[in-house]
Amino acid sequence: MQFSIWHWAIVLLLVGVPVFFAVRSAAGPSQNPGDLVGFGGWLMLLAIGQTLAPFRTMAELFSSSEGYRQLMTLPNGPLAVCGEIVLLLGFTLLQLVVLVAMLRRSPRFKQLFLCQWIAIPFVFALDAVWTSTILGAPISQVLAGDALAAPIAGFVLTGIWVAYVFKSVRVRNTFTRAATSEVATAS
Repeated sequence: MQFSIWHWAIVLLLVGVPVFFAVRSAAGPSQNPGDLVGFGGWLMLLAIGQTLAPFRTMAELFSSSEGYRQLMTLPNGPLAVCGEIVLLLGFTLLQLVVLVAMLRRSPRFKQLFLCQWIAIPFVFALDAVWTSTILGAPISQVLAGDALAAPIAGFVLTGIWVAYVFKSVRVRNTFTRAATSEVATAS
């Protein structure tokens, strides 16, 4: 499948416009930066995305079940399937840890979110190498079709959110020791 210039223009608009506004709003000074605390604005979109992330990963796991059935018939197929399932479950666990840190307003959220971003290509590469090695297939066959599109898109989009997390005044004010103690005393 080939993409025309119009496809790329649409993708640029769909990604570029939100990125422009995210960077502009994160960089623009507020009248009172102390008011920017809690889940609101762009941070609310990030919170919704992080909450849905483990569900998206599990949906990916379940949508691959037909492919897993086909792999199970190959020599070493069950081992390849088990390895991929373990990797996806491990990544889901990482997403849940990041989600809990976000909901608790932990100061470690920013570092955990960065680790989650770095884990995207790491898990993908490890899965591809694992499957290629176990099945004895060339890596080009494992990565055939549009297998790279989703991980690259996920890595780029999450990278934009990582930039927001490290630049945003709201994020800085929300994920501090003081915000954590406020949540603890409110309970």
